[in-house]
Amino acid sequence: MEVIFMNKLSRMSDQNEEIAQLWIGEEDNAWHLGWSQYEAGDREDTIWYEGTSWEELLHIYRHQLAMQMSEGYRPLLHGLYHENEDLKLRSYAGQRLHCFSELYGNESLYEELCVWRRQKAASDRKAPYFVATNRLLRMISAFVPHTMDELMQLPGVGESKASEYGMEWLEMTNGVERSSSFPLDWVYTVLKEEEYESWLYKQKEQKFKQELDKFLTRKNVLEGMKEGQTLEEIVNRSGLSRRELIELLETLDLEGYDTDSLLDVELAVMPETEQEAVWQAYEELGDTFLKPVLHKVYGGERPEGGLEQVYERLRMIRIRFRRHVETERNAG
Repeated sequence: MEVIFMNKLSRMSDQNEEIAQLWIGEEDNAWHLGWSQYEAGDREDTIWYEGTSWEELLHIYRHQLAMQMSEGYRPLLHGLYHENEDLKLRSYAGQRLHCFSELYGNESLYEELCVWRRQKAASDRKAPYFVATNRLLRMISAFVPHTMDELMQLPGVGESKASEYGMEWLEMTNGVERSSSFPLDWVYTVLKEEEYESWLYKQKEQKFKQELDKFLTRKNVLEGMKEGQTLEEIVNRSGLSRRELIELLETLDLEGYDTDSLLDVELAVMPETEQEAVWQAYEELGDTFLKPVLHKVYGGERPEGGLEQVYERLRMIRIRFRRHVETERNAG
């Protein structure tokens, strides 16, 4: 195997230095990604990826490397993620406060704030994250502001948030003791650099895990279509809901992937006259909203198979309709 990339990493553990190597190799038109750990002269290899997809390898590489760096490993060659240093500097203060709040927050106060958020979101008919993010509630629980001025010093608390929810937050924090005070400049010296770096890489680990999961989901869907599987079979294979899968099909079709084989199978049970009526409704009403098309085609009648199934078919026909419109636009 020809090694095309290698980097040495190390970390201190019980006063001993642990050594590892991250490497990428190529052999017989296949990529290999691995992690080699050295202990007492012995080498233990772990294979993270073997296959032909360079894109998949990169997703796994980013996720696995972030995991190791969050555990304290640091590379001999820096810049593995090509971070934008200017962006890091601009967000430095906020990131430090966020890090400290996650590592040293008051868990009971955080849970109380979460309960409040659920109740407030339900009463205001808002999504919970519109009321307050986890990050903001973590900061309130860690730094325990007792006055409106202190509350306003937390990143994420503007005049609008403070006026809308500030008094309710302060009612919960005023009875809680705290070991620190405002302003929060002390955080930048108290928080250890190693703690901060490990926390940063834990954030990267979570981000790259989401990207890897999204990539693997798309891969499963594309392979399922190539193998001629049905919508339900691909749902079981990918872990997506039927609605999520159809939304992904819309995206894949826009990106140029061939979705016709799957659409043919799913629409085969729908009468041609019904499909033509849906197509004509799109031509007349446009394809932005489904409800007007539903009423145009079915009127006040209850569609056979239930609304959910009908909406699925409307969306699948819309995929073809939009492709047709785009093809005609490009031809003209």
